[in-house]
Order: sequence, then C-alpha cells, then structure tokens
Amino acid sequence: MRAGDSAGTPARRLFFRRLGRTLAGAALGGLFLAAWNRSRRGDRVWQIDPAKCIQCGLCRDLCVREVSAVKAVHTFSICGYCDLCTAYFLPEPLELDTGAENLNCPTGALERRFVEDPFFEYTVKRDLCNGCGRCVKGCRDFGNGSLYLQVDQDYCLHCNQCAIARGCPSAAVVEVPADKPYFENDRKWS
Repeated sequence: MRAGDSAGTPARRLFFRRLGRTLAGAALGGLFLAAWNRSRRGDRVWQIDPAKCIQCGLCRDLCVREVSAVKAVHTFSICGYCDLCTAYFLPEPLELDTGAENLNCPTGALERRFVEDPFFEYTVKRDLCNGCGRCVKGCRDFGNGSLYLQVDQDYCLHCNQCAIARGCPSAAVVEVPADKPYFENDRKWS
C-alpha cells in the first residue's frame, strides 16, 4: 500500500462508478419518457381561447419563460383605428397625448402610427410584449375587441403541462392541434 492510500479507495471508486451509471440511466429514462409523452399527446400545443380569456394578467406571471410566451395579437380587419384607443391609452387619459402617464401598456409594446385624420394604426411589438393583457382588456371593455392574447409558438417551450394552463382561472388555455396552433379573431366580442 502506498502512502496516503486507504483501504476504502477501491470501494469508493466502485461506488462513484455505479452512481454515475445510475444517474446516466435515470437521465436517459427521463428523456425517453418525455419523448414518449410528447408523441402520446398527438402533436398538440397550448393556446389561449380568446372567447374564454378574461385578461387577468396571470399569463405574464405564470409562464416559465422569463418574459411570457403569451403575446398580444391584433386583428386589423376588426380595428376601428380610433384616435382614443383604450388599448393604447388609459380609458380616461389626463390628455390625449403619448405621455407615459396616459398610456396603458407598461412596456411600450403597443406602437401608434398616424394613418390619416382621425385614424391611427396600432401595432404590437412582440419582443416588448410581456403578455399582461392590459391592452386586450382595454380594447375588449371599451373598444371592439381587435386585440387578443395568444401563445407565441415560436417562443413557447411547449411544456408538457403548461404552468399558465394550470393557473388560468377561466380555463382559457387549452391544447389545440399543432397544425392549427392559433385562434382566429374574426368576430366582434359580444
């Protein structure tokens, strides 16, 4: 026996070797189960049903992504191109100007562009949208409902059990076929 060696060294090596094999096997098993479960779901993805969504703001907080995969979507064919858009402005702004104290969106994701008097176009900057739903709520409560929330399938992690779906108070987050991953907003809200 060399100096510094102890009688337990071969046993320790054997223990760590077996532990490594066990952990590797568990990891491979986990990957297999995840792939099996995804294939068992039949190529389905999570999406928000605009007819059920109550714009509670939880999509922003419950998504496992740092910035939620939920984004506001605008249907221009329904939009009124209003000067006082309650998705863009607070419902009762101090003044009809673009000062931050008058705006509804906390991240500046809704962009206003003049079209012609008295019409403006509102575009969602998806990279700034955090899925809070404030613009959607303003549009639905005081406007014609041209804005709605959807899960951005390119940004979504496609969690096996969506954290937003588990916490949604109106059960608006549902699984839909992956080949039709978005709802169409082709009607005005009642």
